[in-house]
Amino acid sequence: MRILLVGYGKMGKAIESVALSRKHSIVGKIDPSIGLSFDFATPVDVAIEFTMPESAKRNITLCLDNGIPVLSGTTGWLQHKPEVDDYCRTKNGSFFYASNYSLGVNLFFKLNEQLARMMQQQPAYDVSIDEIHHTQKKDAPSGTAITLAEGVIKNLSRKKQWAKGETQNPNDLVIRSYREDPAPGTHTVKYQSSIDDIEIRHTAHSREGFALGAVLVAEWLPSQKGVLGMDQFLKF
Repeated sequence: MRILLVGYGKMGKAIESVALSRKHSIVGKIDPSIGLSFDFATPVDVAIEFTMPESAKRNITLCLDNGIPVLSGTTGWLQHKPEVDDYCRTKNGSFFYASNYSLGVNLFFKLNEQLARMMQQQPAYDVSIDEIHHTQKKDAPSGTAITLAEGVIKNLSRKKQWAKGETQNPNDLVIRSYREDPAPGTHTVKYQSSIDDIEIRHTAHSREGFALGAVLVAEWLPSQKGVLGMDQFLKF
């Protein structure tokens, strides 16, 4: 499979390593910050986009304009995603988005939703989310933490919206963000009462799990059409 890497930071390099180990070829790299560009006349089967929030929309639409199926893991730009989804449909293209490509994290998302449904009848417990990432991560809360918060809010009626940091509003779901090195990513959903605490946690040991998930999706995506996500890929 011929892969175009859009973004060649730590995740781009990790994806490259996994893709090559699975006998794929990297036919191009785009990263203006380090002088990498690409001739779109080169045949490409799929593009993998991990860049910055301010450039994600432009990068994705550029791939769609060139008829390239594209998957993105960039976070912090989702206010533009409905527009990109519509653009993908008008182009009859293929666009896949996930806030986290780790298969373990996506199982964790489903566990989080199930626990929230169970806690619906347990008003003595308040819920919050803690996330830890490396200091180079620009957005906070992380996209993974926001996805977890959305899963709680969808299934726990006493929480109406998430809030960054502490709040006095009992309807807010607090997300606390910490930045320290080295930390590929730890997310904890905690339910606390005066009697006890219940926690579920996912801890990444390296970027390899995220990179492998992205490459597995890239292998699947060229045979698909439309706007897609992990629910379709994992058949939840």
